[in-house]
Amino acid sequence: MSEPSTTMSEPVEVWGPLARVAPAWLDHLGVERGLSANTLAAYRRDLVRYAKYLQVRGIDRFADIATTDITEFQRWLATGDDQRPVQAPASVARTIVAVRNLHRFALSDGLSGQDVAADVAVPRLGKRLPKALPVDQVQALLEVPDVETPEGLRDRALLELLYGTGARISEVCDLDVDDLTRTLTDPEAGLRLVGKGNKERVVPLGSFARDAVEAWLVRGRPVWQQKAANPGPALLLNSLGRRLSRQSAYGILRKAAERAGIDAEVSPHSLRHSFATHLLDGGADVRVVQELLGHSSVTTTQIYTMVTVEHLREVYLQAHPRARLS
Repeated sequence: MSEPSTTMSEPVEVWGPLARVAPAWLDHLGVERGLSANTLAAYRRDLVRYAKYLQVRGIDRFADIATTDITEFQRWLATGDDQRPVQAPASVARTIVAVRNLHRFALSDGLSGQDVAADVAVPRLGKRLPKALPVDQVQALLEVPDVETPEGLRDRALLELLYGTGARISEVCDLDVDDLTRTLTDPEAGLRLVGKGNKERVVPLGSFARDAVEAWLVRGRPVWQQKAANPGPALLLNSLGRRLSRQSAYGILRKAAERAGIDAEVSPHSLRHSFATHLLDGGADVRVVQELLGHSSVTTTQIYTMVTVEHLREVYLQAHPRARLS
């Protein structure tokens, strides 16, 4: 077996007892599983934290790691001390999942003779219901951009695409002009989105999103495209003619929410949640919403049905004369 690649941002010594296993697993995730750079970076941070913890405990070899070391690592993450903050439950769970998968990979790839993490339980998280915006707040948000300016045209296209397709912020920022060409010329053609794990799906593009994108392409994008030395294919640009970043898109959304007078915290996922919830409120089948969101399992989508049921309950309690029994 060839030695795994260690060409990573951290020097080999940082990995300690994970020096042979961690780079091999990350290479496997990136090359064979096709995980995104952001996901790989998150796993890398988790494993570097794990490696440092093991070294503090005096463990120098991967074969010397015991199950109790991993359970203590989990407790260590969740408690914190004067030098380090307590990790959020979701962060602890993600880190332990990474550690379990690392040890499972080491066994299957012949890098270890046993999986000492197999019996380590991942902490269970309480279900957090996604926060969807009411329809009137979404409407107010979408009307904030000044469509008489290139910036406003870009912002309107961004917001309409997010809410009109339920796409993730990265999926919208990754769109190229060619991705919209067929959809704009043929109203019945769908928009191709590339999601997690390079999974593709096609979603309808409604008239409001289509009009906003067309206005941006005709009256806004050419103005900013001229500012770039080497104009690229990106659909959404910044004022320098370069592809709009996810961070900038997030900032646009937050500013629009403030100007719309929305007090609740609004993120790109807020519009994705709103897209799904409003579809279900309107009678859409959960399987259809699953396909539109690009969820691998309908179980992930069913959390939105919980939101809808809760909304119906609130309306019932407020409107029915005999809803309150006490």
